[in-house]
Amino acid sequence: MFKEIIQPRFAETDALGHINNATLPVWFEQSRRPIFKIFVPSLQPNDWNLILAKVEVEYTAELFYGEQVTVMTAVKSIGNSSIQVYQEAWQGGRKAAKGIATMVHFDHQKKTSVSIPNDIRQTLHTHHVENCDFTNQM
Repeated sequence: MFKEIIQPRFAETDALGHINNATLPVWFEQSRRPIFKIFVPSLQPNDWNLILAKVEVEYTAELFYGEQVTVMTAVKSIGNSSIQVYQEAWQGGRKAAKGIATMVHFDHQKKTSVSIPNDIRQTLHTHHVENCDFTNQM
């Protein structure tokens, strides 16, 4: 599991004083960076071999400016060429959002998905959600 601390910016609030709902997918993407590094250690765009196929975010509580948000990231499932990444956002000891991102290992020149290599698969498995306790990370 990976853990990222986010300091909400005032610009990320909405008219009701909450963190805007469009902000969470951005925070979740930022917090997937360690997953990206497993596939592309250099993080160089020319070496990039992932595409985003689907993003789901479920909001379970309000988030506010002025208090840090902890985003935890783990691997939910590993397919032949895709992975599902599970994430939770916590603030003040409560879960405020959860999400799943489906990413595909992709060959941009051939425009096709490719199998995830075994070494990457093994590394991903060490960060599987079954091996994580999100509540004890707070």
